[in-house]
Amino acid sequence: MPQTETLGTEVVPRTRLRWWTELPLILLVYGCYSAGRLLARGDVQGAVDHGLAILRLEKLLHLNAEHPLNRLFTREPWLGIPADFWYASLHYLITPALLVWLFRARSEHYRRARTWLMTSTFIGLIGFTLLPTCPPRLLSAGHGFVDTMAHYSSYGWWGSQASAPRGLGGMTNQYAAMPSLHVGWALWCGIMLWRYGGTRLTKVLGVLYPLGTALVVMGTANHYLLDAVAGVAVMGVGLVLAPHVMRAADAVRARLLRRAVPAADGTGSPIVSAGCQTSAGERIPRQRESQLDGGAEPDASTADAGEGAAAPAR
Repeated sequence: MPQTETLGTEVVPRTRLRWWTELPLILLVYGCYSAGRLLARGDVQGAVDHGLAILRLEKLLHLNAEHPLNRLFTREPWLGIPADFWYASLHYLITPALLVWLFRARSEHYRRARTWLMTSTFIGLIGFTLLPTCPPRLLSAGHGFVDTMAHYSSYGWWGSQASAPRGLGGMTNQYAAMPSLHVGWALWCGIMLWRYGGTRLTKVLGVLYPLGTALVVMGTANHYLLDAVAGVAVMGVGLVLAPHVMRAADAVRARLLRRAVPAADGTGSPIVSAGCQTSAGERIPRQRESQLDGGAEPDASTADAGEGAAAPAR
């Protein structure tokens, strides 16, 4: 009996990613961020203590990149104002734009890249929740930092509270300094541009964008140097964990599909092997012919019994 392949009986391929399945992941990340913001809001003194501890550690390590950069951005508006626009805008524009570009133009790399980004983001959100940290700009004036976004707030759409639009500062987690996801996401964007951009210009941008972001977050007094280092470390951990997350997601999906297929018709799948279909009640092809050969009931289906027999002479 030749193998046949009819519509609906072929092996089901891996589900193609769709935008309406990707959007809930973004909403999930935002929901977790919002939950972390609410948890951190009530621990202001703890956040300040964590920020001061970072400053003491940097002093012990003889690191002090934040003060000179912050003084430069405060003294020179031609540097400080673009830096504030950079901090308030590019984080929310370039990362989604690269995700969309990968989804449409580099779909074979999209799932791994997205999983890496999402895994690292969740690690960062855990850090925000467990270790709320006051950024340099919110420390008392005696520590020598100037909030450049408040200093230049008349030039942008943001208010004096945060990088959010005026009046919406309460929608941001102002104590989410450690780790710096601004730097982490910029590093992810830079690697995507370097690996998949395909031109010399994209490679140059892939280097300049994360380096520029690291300078901006410190010069605007939104992050410490060690915040930036932690952002890079978080992306490294996310890169290592991403393949394991993908395998776990595939295992869960396969288990759900195995449970769903038998329930479709109540009798189990009619497929014995790829391209080989049986009728209802059969477990292997031509089962009923073999039963007739072994003494099956004479009232068995004549269609089955006569399959392959010669046509009567006329």
